[in-house]
Amino acid sequence: MSATAGEGKTRAPAVRRVAAGEAWSVSEIVCVAGPGDRPYEERHRGVSISAVLEGVFTYRGERGESLLYPGAILLGNDRACYECGHRHSVGDRCMSFNLSEDAFEEIAGMRGRRFAASMLPASDRLTPLFAAIEGLRSGAPPLGAEELAIEVVETVIGALNDGAPKPSAPASWEARRVIEVLRLIESQADEPLDLQRMAALAGLSRYHFLRSFRRLVGTTPYRYLLRIRMARAARRLVTTRDPVTTIALEAGFGDISTFNARFRAIFGTTPSKYREAAAAALRRLCR
Repeated sequence: MSATAGEGKTRAPAVRRVAAGEAWSVSEIVCVAGPGDRPYEERHRGVSISAVLEGVFTYRGERGESLLYPGAILLGNDRACYECGHRHSVGDRCMSFNLSEDAFEEIAGMRGRRFAASMLPASDRLTPLFAAIEGLRSGAPPLGAEELAIEVVETVIGALNDGAPKPSAPASWEARRVIEVLRLIESQADEPLDLQRMAALAGLSRYHFLRSFRRLVGTTPYRYLLRIRMARAARRLVTTRDPVTTIALEAGFGDISTFNARFRAIFGTTPSKYREAAAAALRRLCR
C-alpha cells in the first residue's frame, strides 16, 4: 500500500510486549507521529484486535479508511496490509491483542472467519472491557492476560454478530474538525463541556456538528464524554484506594448518585462491589 501525502519521515510505533503465550500476545503500542510524518505502513501478522486508549488517528486497510479514537477497537485480518496516519493530530496509544488464525477461529467458533469491518465504534458494551484492558498496562499474570484475550475476541464477535453500526468513512475536512473535538474531550473530560463550545471548536453550527460527530464516531458527543469519564473512573477504582466519592467528582460527575446510577447501568454492579470483585480476581490470579 503506497504512502499518501506527508514530507517527513515515517515514525514506526514503539511496541512493548505485555504478555504472551503459544498462540497469542498482548502488546502496548505507542505512536508519536504527527501531521508532518508519512503514514506508517505495515502488514498484520496474525489476527489483530487493538483497543485505542489514547489519541486519534486514521486507519486505511482492506475495508477502506476509518477514524480511530479512544474507546474504539481496530480490527485486522491476518496478512492484511494497512496504513496508519496522523494528518490532524499527534500520537496515540493502543493495547493490541494478536492471535494466530487457528486460535482466533477456535475462539470464534468458525473456520475461515475474517473481519468484515475495520473497526468497532465506542459503545457502552465495550466500556467494561476497556477498563479491564487498561489494567494490563502495569502487567498481568499470563493466565489473566490470556483469559482477557479470549474475552476480547468473544466481545468483538458478539458485537459484530449484533450488527454494530459502522461509522462513515471520514472526509478530510470533516475528520479534521471532529478530531479537534475528540482531543478536547480526551484532555478535558473531567471539566464541564457543552455543545456550543465543541461546535465552535469544530467551526460548525451546533446541529451540523452534532450530525458530523454522530456520523463519524457512531454516538453523540455527550455519550462519548460519559464513556471516557466512566472508563477512567473504573480504572481508578481498581488501581487506587481513593474514595468512590472523590473518584466520581474528579471524573467530572456532579454528584455521587448520578455516578452510581450510570456506573451500575454500564458495569452491572456498584462501584464498591466492582472494586471488591477486581481485587478478589487479582488475588486469585496471583496465588
